[in-house]
Amino acid sequence: MLEIEAKSLLDLLQKFPDEEACIRHLETLYSVNGVLHSPFSMSSKVYKLKNHWYRCKDTGKNFNVKTRTIFENTKIPLHTWFIAIWFVSSHRKGISSYQLARDIHVTQKTAWFMLQRIRKAFKEANGIKLTGVIEIDETFVGGKNKNRHRDKKVQNSQGRSFKDKTPVIGMLERGGNLVAKVIKSTKGKYLTPVINQYASKDAVLYTDEWQGYNGVKSLYEHDFIDHSVKQYSKGDVCTNGIEGFWGIFKRGIIGTYHKASRKYLHYYVNEFVFRYNFREFSEGERFNLALYSFIKNRLNYKELTGKAA
Repeated sequence: MLEIEAKSLLDLLQKFPDEEACIRHLETLYSVNGVLHSPFSMSSKVYKLKNHWYRCKDTGKNFNVKTRTIFENTKIPLHTWFIAIWFVSSHRKGISSYQLARDIHVTQKTAWFMLQRIRKAFKEANGIKLTGVIEIDETFVGGKNKNRHRDKKVQNSQGRSFKDKTPVIGMLERGGNLVAKVIKSTKGKYLTPVINQYASKDAVLYTDEWQGYNGVKSLYEHDFIDHSVKQYSKGDVCTNGIEGFWGIFKRGIIGTYHKASRKYLHYYVNEFVFRYNFREFSEGERFNLALYSFIKNRLNYKELTGKAA
């Protein structure tokens, strides 16, 4: 991965003061052995044209480094995009669209769309196969009923009810990566397929006592702690690691975003997982990883909202 010496936003602005500097960096980052591949045909020979344009020999199509990335057809300058990406990848609890709009001088609608594009690309970091000891837990995202005004309270929403909340499952490989996914329900028929998809067959699973995990007992080595009797660890068995991530995630949702709708919650989950999985990386390394994830991960406005821009 290409290194950049940037430890702060000031360093970033000095390194990428204009469009030309940003384009050169992307060309270097997206090249393999010094060659920028065609987004239309990876095996095609590429001819270099003028002003950072290229031609794919196999298809005859022209392209540049923005083609088939989240930057394609954008009217926002690249150095403005770079600032937004730096904020998202480096701020532990994220940045709201209102704050980003003020910081980079765009409308809140534009800032929100930029953030959702970035979060969508982060899904690449939220699908890594997990091995070894894996802590698994679910959480529910949504307001607490007791904090709602009397005429806005949701009936029968106590405990594990998610009439007014959205369930998310988290799987943390001890000393390794995290996977978190929005799920329809915490019933076993929804939990087991997700666990099978991301946990290797020889993994050891630690969960709480929730009966939704009964389905994995015959598939994996499995042990649990019983929160109902105030048991939080049993020797090596605990879910403290994944619960620690939920603390970061929920403080970010409540403190930075205030709320996240069911429709878009998976984008926010991607964002927090990306930062968590690359928490040991430097700011510059994490910034480059973010840029690299944007290849072929373009999200258009209609796909995001179902409406024309």
